[in-house]
Amino acid sequence: MLTNPTMEGLAPRLRSRAENLVAIGTHRYPSKTRRRLKAVNFGSFTVAVSCLLFAITYALEDAALYRDAIVVNLALMLMSLSVPAFHRINEIAGMLFITAAFLVGLFVLVALVGHESGIQINFIAASAALFPILDLKRIRLIAFLIAVAIALHIASWVMFAEGFVDADPRFLTQLYITVVVTISIIIAVLVYYAFWTAEHAEAETESLLHRILPMQVAERLKAAPDAPISDSFGEASVLFSDIVGFVPITRRLGAAGTVAMLNDLVHGFDRLAAEHGVEKIKTIGDAYMAAAGIPTPIPDHATRLAKMALGMQAIADQTGARHGVKLQLRIGIALGPVMAGVIGANRFGYDIWGDAVNLAARLESSGVPGKIHVSGAFQEELSADFAFTPRGTTAIKGVGEQDTWFLEGERGDF
Repeated sequence: MLTNPTMEGLAPRLRSRAENLVAIGTHRYPSKTRRRLKAVNFGSFTVAVSCLLFAITYALEDAALYRDAIVVNLALMLMSLSVPAFHRINEIAGMLFITAAFLVGLFVLVALVGHESGIQINFIAASAALFPILDLKRIRLIAFLIAVAIALHIASWVMFAEGFVDADPRFLTQLYITVVVTISIIIAVLVYYAFWTAEHAEAETESLLHRILPMQVAERLKAAPDAPISDSFGEASVLFSDIVGFVPITRRLGAAGTVAMLNDLVHGFDRLAAEHGVEKIKTIGDAYMAAAGIPTPIPDHATRLAKMALGMQAIADQTGARHGVKLQLRIGIALGPVMAGVIGANRFGYDIWGDAVNLAARLESSGVPGKIHVSGAFQEELSADFAFTPRGTTAIKGVGEQDTWFLEGERGDF
């Protein structure tokens, strides 16, 4: 099936421009306020379009007779379009401006053509629109504005059974129908936009949570926020790495250069973790900690972590070349029983502990620059598929003497 590349790219471009339009004047505010101000802009632009269409409707019927109504609608359109400029004052200035203009303008329009036009129904619509565009912490302000809108609705009904303009009853009926349809569409669009914005914000929050915690753990935490999360795994593989000679490197690169280099390096490690199905646990300075076989047990956890460790060395070489430094890693890997859980209430994190974790950390610290130092159990698990060289008996602090090995690569590479 033939497709038109120009047409395929049109929808994203239009969506991007629309998003930029509703974001005018909102950029200096925090994300929650910015979302609400976008709703204000969106509502204001929708009202501007509606006012233009009503001005055209009046002009087509009788431009001379409905001159004042046309002027009011065009004035409301211009004021609606100017709302983003008021965000420079504060976060509620634009909302208060368009609300006041809208209430006054509606009252004048009812006075011109009478309540048979149905224009006063807009007062009720304005009350409903206050909730998506105002923070609920301002409930007193919302209540006050709703009370004003209701009072104006009642006043316009009582005072203007007939308007100052001698309107044709047929046109008033047409106007009433148009008002009802327009209000219904505007409310539907505003409510849809409010829900879409809320869902978008929730998706952003979930994405951030999934960056902090494994997906399965994040879902458990969402389902039961107060329930402790702790698991035991009969066997998993754990990796620690750090940069050899990191302090001299930081002196050479400086603060900004060090952060840029580390960010580049960790991004590369994260891509490897995702590629091999490994769970990143955390970074501490130049240290990187990862595990395979958690939070979902998998039989090939050792293979996954071995492949990642081999890839990390290549990532370090490439990153060092980009930043003009030589990066060498010490990597330690062990396997065994592991416990895991979410620790802390503020700035919580998913962490692991157990003998395998302690051993992997000791293997890293007692390792050799540029080498992947692994436990005997890890070597035994992968000896059929990976090449190792014995290091011999190594004194591991807190563990004792153990036979350890260096992982050299996959057997097919030799």
